[in-house]
Amino acid sequence: MTHPRITSISISRLVISVSLILLAVMPAAAQSRSGNKKAVAVVDSIPLFRGFSVSADLVGPVMMAVGDYGQYEAAFHLNLKDKYFPVVEVGYGKADHTEETTQLTYKTSAPFFRVGADFNVLKNKHDIYRLLVGARYGFTSYKYDLSSPGVEDPVWGGTTSYVANDVKCTYHWLEVGAGVDVKLVGPVHLGWSVRYKQRLSASEGPLGKSWYVPGYGETGTSAFGVLFNVSLDI
Repeated sequence: MTHPRITSISISRLVISVSLILLAVMPAAAQSRSGNKKAVAVVDSIPLFRGFSVSADLVGPVMMAVGDYGQYEAAFHLNLKDKYFPVVEVGYGKADHTEETTQLTYKTSAPFFRVGADFNVLKNKHDIYRLLVGARYGFTSYKYDLSSPGVEDPVWGGTTSYVANDVKCTYHWLEVGAGVDVKLVGPVHLGWSVRYKQRLSASEGPLGKSWYVPGYGETGTSAFGVLFNVSLDI
């Protein structure tokens, strides 16, 4: 039995629509703060270390609830002068997928890790809005199970089942992306990002290409992902 699938591409339409509304008010808000004051060159006296924040993605759990795969993930960000944001991301991905034609079932669950940095490209680095571009290196080591209800033997008759358990795999990839972060109230931020993922290297076991890689998505040489984050400054 298959599940109705909502992919990161379909969810991204809703996320991007909300984000475009936020982006639409950014110029007006910036203009109201600046008024008619003349631009004055000021030396940035903000200290290097501006704190850190933690965040959680909301897209992955929704995909897991309504589709064949998804993930839980959180991130730890350093803030350097409101400009550079080194980040570590940790998550746990799961998949339970049955192919409609072959009835072959694929299951896996494993942690994944990413490390990288974002860069705030807005001219006013200390605004409540941030426009971020960045990159990540991702890695996971996982095992998957593959099973079939059976294949009928056309010669001798009967049904032969097919089962493969704990097939070991590793996956390395690179992510580049862009996103928006908006401070709502106090330490609370909302943000979204779009990621392009490129496989660097992989060891997918004796059975060949696996169907899903935790933290990466459906396997292939490249993939896209969308995150919608709630973060808290600490």
